[in-house]
Amino acid sequence: MDPALAAQLGEAVAEKVLRYRRDASGWKICREGSGVCVSCRPSAEFPGSLYRGEGIVDAAPERVWDFVKPLPGSLREQWDENVSSFEVLQSVTDTLCVTRTATPSAAMKLISPRDFVDVVLVRKYEDGTLCSNAAHVDHVLCPPRPGYVRGFNHPCGCFCEPVQGEPNQTRLVTFFQTDLSGYLPQGVVDAFFPRSMAGLYANLQKAVRR
Repeated sequence: MDPALAAQLGEAVAEKVLRYRRDASGWKICREGSGVCVSCRPSAEFPGSLYRGEGIVDAAPERVWDFVKPLPGSLREQWDENVSSFEVLQSVTDTLCVTRTATPSAAMKLISPRDFVDVVLVRKYEDGTLCSNAAHVDHVLCPPRPGYVRGFNHPCGCFCEPVQGEPNQTRLVTFFQTDLSGYLPQGVVDAFFPRSMAGLYANLQKAVRR
């Protein structure tokens, strides 16, 4: 992928995800418990929903980031039950790359394995927040593969934010707006994302404690 195009796309995605973080309007809580709140609102990108998760993880932001970063050396597939494999297709800079993420079947196998190809840009903000930003791209090194339905991530990301006065805690705010593709009942999709996002927080907390 052309590095200049990757950079342009990455910056555009990061600006959108930052706007999601700052915009508190229109969210409807769809799952809440164990210190995690998942809310949603209609997506402006596709005929689906934009999901937001928020919760406190008991570890410093740098440690949490090591477990969630979508970069070379990612630990995601070691703890996230919704990630079966992760690979970097192209490293543009140390904060910009193109990745492929594969997911296993889910929802009692109603959702078959998916894969996603994304441009990913990492940002660090002045307050110490670490943020990943991603969205679907086509890449010559990764055409659709047998055994997987190609899904599409519209602008999504996560924020590892310091908690004032609590150096060993991180406020993790996540955004997902994913088109799973294929022929899926809408009820299955609507139930899957809040449940899987809540599970992400629980599994991440277990992972950082090890």
